[in-house]
Amino acid sequence: METLQKICLVVTIIGAINWGLIGLFDFNLVATLFGSGSMFSRIIYSLVGITGLINIGLLFVHLDTK
Repeated sequence: METLQKICLVVTIIGAINWGLIGLFDFNLVATLFGSGSMFSRIIYSLVGITGLINIGLLFVHLDTK
C-alpha cells in the first residue's frame, strides 16, 4: 500500500503543478499536451482527482519518529 500512496502522491503533485501553471500563467499543460476536452485529458484529470482522494489517507498515518 505504501508504494501505491507514493505513486498517488507523485500524480497529485503533478496535478498541483498544473493548477499552479493555470493560476500563475493561464497555461494548462494537460490541455496543451493532449488537447482541451479530449478523452485523454479527462482521464488525466480524473486520475489526479482519484489520487487526491487516495492521499487523504496520508492525513491519518502516524509516522514513527524513532
